[in-house]
Amino acid sequence: MASFDVVSKVDMQEIRNAVDQASREIANRYDFRNTGSAVELGEGAINMRSSTEDRLTAMRQVLEEKLVRRQVSLKAVHYGNVEEASGGTVRQAAALQAGISSDRARELNKFIKGLGIKGVQSQTQGDQLRVNSKKRDDLQAVIAELKAGDFDVPLQFENFRD
Repeated sequence: MASFDVVSKVDMQEIRNAVDQASREIANRYDFRNTGSAVELGEGAINMRSSTEDRLTAMRQVLEEKLVRRQVSLKAVHYGNVEEASGGTVRQAAALQAGISSDRARELNKFIKGLGIKGVQSQTQGDQLRVNSKKRDDLQAVIAELKAGDFDVPLQFENFRD
């Protein structure tokens, strides 16, 4: 029986490199001088702070540019609300989402069942989803449909076994 796993991972090394590049660009750009702007990688989140909300938006754009260049999906980054900080500054946290939550796994299971492909089964295994079928072509059709769908999480397909 052929199978594959649907997972949602982010490469933390690539995120660390993108944050470092964004931080260096922000330190060197003229429009960020004397604004106290900084971007840092925290535990499971990217923290940004600046003097004004429009500088924060520009910083977010620089960060997204660096993430895309390093082939990190922007679906893995979920921005929080802009908060007022001390000294008249603003800050924002961007949470990094890795793994498939149980609610999202249920949604993916329902989507796969709704495709109506005979003999395809899916089950949740921790933070990933295992899809089984007797026919390899059916599994490839499921992968194509999952790639075409929009699920607000980056999906990767691993362990394809025949």
